[in-house]
Amino acid sequence: MKKFLKKIGAGLSSTIKNGAGFTMIELLIVIAVLGVLATAVLSAINPIEQINRGKDTGSRSDAEQLLSAIDRYYAAQGYYPWQTGEADTLHVATAWGVVDNTTWADTAAVPVPVLTKLSSGGTAELKTSFITRIIGTTYNTLYKYNHGDPGEATYICFPAKSGSFKTEANKRCSATGLETGDPAGGGLPADLVPMAANICVVATPKICLP
Repeated sequence: MKKFLKKIGAGLSSTIKNGAGFTMIELLIVIAVLGVLATAVLSAINPIEQINRGKDTGSRSDAEQLLSAIDRYYAAQGYYPWQTGEADTLHVATAWGVVDNTTWADTAAVPVPVLTKLSSGGTAELKTSFITRIIGTTYNTLYKYNHGDPGEATYICFPAKSGSFKTEANKRCSATGLETGDPAGGGLPADLVPMAANICVVATPKICLP
């Protein structure tokens, strides 16, 4: 058995020694070709745009989840989380501002942050981890607004980073649907027009949901 294994080992060694392999020149050529292909692919797909589009898609998803939580809270409680209760008819509106867990609060003697009401501290509509993420300093900032008249919507907005989302935002700002946008917000819903100066900045427009 030992002799047999020794013969096999000798045969493999001989095969490896005699086997054909790549020369240094061939390896360099292959590496160069792969480099050219990689450069061509990166030029074609524009990785910065893809990264920004991914961020915008994440922001849209988070805005939708936050809006859904506000709607569920209203359906369950009969008032918005920035109000102190059903009898608080003076604070149906929520001013344009950043979604945070400090300044965005109700008007009680000891104000309770809206996001606290929506998370584990209130009706548990949202996970604490979600709240932590959307108010993180490196995250794409979310903005909130409700004009306050009966039947008007609550809006959650975010600044578009990718070209495709900027085009979408500018089209919505324009009454004619042009990509050039409209600083006056002629295409926005009537209850959102008062915030056109904050939303319809052509170079850095914001996407607003719903």
